[in-house]
Amino acid sequence: MDIRVLKYFLTVARESSMTNAARFLHVSQPTLSKQLKDLEEELGKKLFTRSNYSVQLTNEGMLLRKRAEDILDMFEKTKNEFLTMDDISGGDVYIGSAETDAFKHFAHAAIDLQKYYPDMCYHLFSGNSEDVMDRLDRGLDDFGIVVDPVDLSKYNYITLPSKDTWGIVMRKDSPLASKVSITVEDLMNVPLIISRQASKKGLSRNEFSEWFGESFEKLNIISTFSLGFNPYIMVREGFGYAISFDKMINIMTENELTFRPLEPKLEAGLHIIWKNYQVFSPAAELFLKTIQSIFDSHS
Repeated sequence: MDIRVLKYFLTVARESSMTNAARFLHVSQPTLSKQLKDLEEELGKKLFTRSNYSVQLTNEGMLLRKRAEDILDMFEKTKNEFLTMDDISGGDVYIGSAETDAFKHFAHAAIDLQKYYPDMCYHLFSGNSEDVMDRLDRGLDDFGIVVDPVDLSKYNYITLPSKDTWGIVMRKDSPLASKVSITVEDLMNVPLIISRQASKKGLSRNEFSEWFGESFEKLNIISTFSLGFNPYIMVREGFGYAISFDKMINIMTENELTFRPLEPKLEAGLHIIWKNYQVFSPAAELFLKTIQSIFDSHS
């Protein structure tokens, strides 16, 4: 199994067609079919079900697709690190983050470096804290921002001075919009769109679920989400109320929406993290030093 064959496999998976994939890859269809058949024989598993007009992934094929995407991402990251090892000006930095206004700290570091290294490139990934930590563990990203509660035992980290505040995103014409803050009682009979980071599985019992106490089990949760843009559209269209962080609503251009904090106040700590004993590329090492200097100057 080599990188070229994995690229062939992913192209066929994306196109769902040998003909279209062969055309895209500029290889003959018999050549492509033989490469994939050899791959199936090497792995001892059937990866596709074939018909006259299309190919579909088997369960084993879907697993390989996920693994192949990670392998190719890691391959490209490693290749770029070596290509730019002697020329830091064109290096790459890989960053994952939960959706939070705290991402501005990464932006400030990138702006500072841009003055001296204008060709440095930043690759950004957005997801919940579990997604961010998973990508760090697999070596796909260099740094991440995560939201409490998280286990930081495997990571070096900088705890940010600011915290995110939990609250409710709603339409401005909502009955709850007239309130300064939102209590448990206010939320007992309304449809809720809840962040996975705020779900029972996403937060420890001493955080969000304990804020609600026994009422948590009685919430009318009609949807969950990992990223905020699409749920905010659902709120705008009248689907429900979204439990999310403050400041994110200010990033949106939706004038119909507003935010009200929870009462009593509930906050979540934030951390910039990177793996213990991480060996960085020159560009990532420089980015880390820049981040550290920003916080050292403010301490």
